[in-house]
Amino acid sequence: MDYREDAEDGRGGDLRKPFLHTGSWYRMGSAQSSMMGSAQSIRDSSISVLACVLIVALGPIQFGFTCGYTSPTQSAITKDLNLTTSQFSVFGSLSNVGAMVGAIASGQIAEYVGRKGSLMIAAIPNIIGWLAISFAQDYSFLYMGRLLEGFGVGIISYVVPVYIAEIAPQNLRGALGSVNQLSVTIGIMLSYLLGLFVSWRILAILGVLPCLILIPGLFFIPESPRWLAKMGMTEDFEASLQVLRGFETDITHEVNEIKASVSSTNRKTAINFADLKRRRYWLPLMIGIGLLVLQQLSGINGVIFYSNYIFETAGISSSNVATVGVGAIQVIATAVATWLVDKTGRRILLIISSSGMAVSLVVVATAFFLKGFVSEDSRMFGILGILSVVGVVFMIISFSLGMGPIPWLIMSEILPIKIKGLAGSVATLCNWSFSWVITMTAPLLLTWSSGGTFTVYTFMCIFTVAFVAIWVPETKGKTLEEIQLSFR
Repeated sequence: MDYREDAEDGRGGDLRKPFLHTGSWYRMGSAQSSMMGSAQSIRDSSISVLACVLIVALGPIQFGFTCGYTSPTQSAITKDLNLTTSQFSVFGSLSNVGAMVGAIASGQIAEYVGRKGSLMIAAIPNIIGWLAISFAQDYSFLYMGRLLEGFGVGIISYVVPVYIAEIAPQNLRGALGSVNQLSVTIGIMLSYLLGLFVSWRILAILGVLPCLILIPGLFFIPESPRWLAKMGMTEDFEASLQVLRGFETDITHEVNEIKASVSSTNRKTAINFADLKRRRYWLPLMIGIGLLVLQQLSGINGVIFYSNYIFETAGISSSNVATVGVGAIQVIATAVATWLVDKTGRRILLIISSSGMAVSLVVVATAFFLKGFVSEDSRMFGILGILSVVGVVFMIISFSLGMGPIPWLIMSEILPIKIKGLAGSVATLCNWSFSWVITMTAPLLLTWSSGGTFTVYTFMCIFTVAFVAIWVPETKGKTLEEIQLSFR
């Protein structure tokens, strides 16, 4: 029985409805697949799911564009609006503050209005925020715009990996899930690259484009079938899954598996803290939060923050061009991870990534320690500068191969459906909070001791290797329901 019929006879009036309805055309398409014999691409599950992923990937591109915007625009904005360095620093950090607020709300918004509705809600403040920055005449509009962008990005950072995990078939979930981080790196690189050629106001206008394309695109993709099943919308759930798997695909087994998974979840019963003592809840929550926190404690933001200085000491004259090169390296390395994650597995990539970061940071820390003992005019000082650049580049490559994309992927895979909204909000909030802390403290730590700071980051990467080896399960090739059963 459909949720609308339940509501009419009084049994389902309290069920939440999707903000963007799945639409009767999905059910019509599912029932009349014989009329679409020529639409081979739609019947191919990989093509159908890929189209959905490419549309929602506009959200992470927006995320990356927001993160990268301040780097190429700092000097121009401070000059045009007469900002002090501290005022611009506040402007840059406000996106993290807004993202923390968005992260708190993200899980509950996604539970109430669905994954597509959440992305619609996230897109609107992003558009307003970019327009506010573009037309800003003083720091007040800059601050307001940055906060709005951050709020939208905080929602996007949780909803997109969850939506992709919930629609992807098990054999493609790793690769498709990694598209989230790949899109972030593409957004960062685009902001760096375009920032070389256009003014900061035009760059802000260009920042509107991903969300302007995302909004109409959301009307052409199905809602998450697992969310629809949880909400008791049986017809919409089956129609959505049929579209994603192809009209000629037998989805009976997957339908029954999802129904069995959500049947024990009472939609009217809120999660309480006593439930979190159960292994099936506390363990995946600990793993999800742990990976997202360690992603930030690895020092990636500190290294990127300090990259311009490292490039300058190595004799690279144009730090902006070097930054674009770093962005391109991130994109390439993340694309490689997208290709590898379903072949090698999640755990092995995380261990290789964390180990590679630790080795790279040892190189950077050693270079900075030794610089204190040689003359700046000596040949050795230049060699140490080049060595530090090599260390930074290899750290970014190592991060992009595992610790960049995979924590978000695993978080979206392992969180049980009953606590996914609350736990996802907490995990995303922790990630953004530590990102803000690392970004704000990195200048102080690096002023204290560059070599010491990178040594601390090295030990955090070594701890990450141990954490992954002991606690993180391998999820390759398993359905979401099988993953969640493994924690019981």
